[in-house]
Amino acid sequence: MPLSKANIDEIKSYLKGENFRYTLFYVISGLFILLNAYMVYRNQYFTLLIPVALVILYLVFYRADYILLLITFFTPLAINITQFEFNVGISLPTEPLMFGLLLLFILKLFYENNFDPKMWRHPMTMIIGVQFLWILITSITSQYPLVSFKFLLARMWFVVPFYVFGIHLFRKRQNIRLFIWLYAIPLVIVIIYTTYQHSLWAFEENAGHWVMTPFYNDHTAYGAILAMFVPVFVGFTFTRSYTRIVRFFALIVLLFLLMGLYLSYCRAAWISLVIALMFYLIILFRIKFKYIVFSLLIGGLVFYVFRFEILDSLSKNKQGTSGNFMEHVQSMSNISTDASNLERLNRWASAIRMFKERPVFGWGPGTYQFEYAPYQSSEEKTLISTNAGDRGNAHSEYIGPLSEQGLAGTLIVITLFIYSIVVAMRVYRRSGEREVRTLTLAIMLGLITYYFHGLMNNFLDTDKASVPVWGFIAVLVALDLFYLPSKEKTQINF
Repeated sequence: MPLSKANIDEIKSYLKGENFRYTLFYVISGLFILLNAYMVYRNQYFTLLIPVALVILYLVFYRADYILLLITFFTPLAINITQFEFNVGISLPTEPLMFGLLLLFILKLFYENNFDPKMWRHPMTMIIGVQFLWILITSITSQYPLVSFKFLLARMWFVVPFYVFGIHLFRKRQNIRLFIWLYAIPLVIVIIYTTYQHSLWAFEENAGHWVMTPFYNDHTAYGAILAMFVPVFVGFTFTRSYTRIVRFFALIVLLFLLMGLYLSYCRAAWISLVIALMFYLIILFRIKFKYIVFSLLIGGLVFYVFRFEILDSLSKNKQGTSGNFMEHVQSMSNISTDASNLERLNRWASAIRMFKERPVFGWGPGTYQFEYAPYQSSEEKTLISTNAGDRGNAHSEYIGPLSEQGLAGTLIVITLFIYSIVVAMRVYRRSGEREVRTLTLAIMLGLITYYFHGLMNNFLDTDKASVPVWGFIAVLVALDLFYLPSKEKTQINF
């Protein structure tokens, strides 16, 4: 018997009513409880994560900013599951969430495209776009295209969430502070854990290389991130723009960062802070850019003229790594017996030989570790050298792309890094707000520590470094776009 119009209206009214919603809620809840009871009985517990997955799915589509901040918080605590003998290398829980935001970006780009047009016109966005285009081209010409396209995909899910969504998140200044604190608080937890583990080994220098696992794979990555946040929390601590309680807690975090950095025995991280301090003094005393360039040219000329004498002097340095601070710093210039320094030189030399063979397109993004072995010289090999490609890559953010993406790859990286400093200097000099100036200076100095560290190591293929580096760059672009008068944005003065 067909339903009358009155019956249909009654059914529609019921479906829209509160009673139906309550009934549906209780039915779904009851079914979920029964399902979980059955799965627990079978010793299967993954269904307990369904509510969490649903909440995350909701946030991805409706509150991407919350997901971004959630990723930020979990990044220092994330664990790479390859350490537990899985067949894939992925950092949990951060990288799946980043991939989800990348998919959301693609959907929004094609169906809504409601991103701020000013972001697309910003030179930093254009530089990043050129970098992606070049990675795509060199992936096509790669020795191992599958490896290179995986590299491209991973780079996209590192950059897009924290640059594109980050710029929109950082329109509100309080979100910049929130981003920094959300990374720093779990980082302090890691420092406490690492320090406790280190104490069990009487703070030995050798133990300091691995006690931060499983959160960081070694002391160099750990030290690089600690150094990045030191200038930021120095700014928070000594700037009167913030309340006393904020400055007090910032000081506590700063002390933890300094303690962790000292116990990391990461020489490059220590020196990177000195470089950042020198840059700060240049800004403080308003030393003109032309004088800096002139000094660098003179220094380079002196090194070239006396290069043989300098190298001879360095070859006489036999100081190895040590628990003594000054001796450990002195070991940085040991290129005769220090295995770590010699292996780094071996990797760089191999990368340069690879570049000479393929100077335009390189061997393909992510392929260095599979191809460098034949380019090692027997005279340059060390006790820790390997032909298996299982001990990292070229150990440089600049030389690595040189071998994998050709000369253009390295030039793009250098351009991107330099232009981020240009943006920071523009905001710092043109902004009339003390807090904006403080944030800009502190973040710029944090990035400078990483850019220097990038001479000797590279971590932008990990979430640990990508989140703060691309996040900091997004902060600078957001400040440039939304906190300066439009007429100031075309002026770049050093």
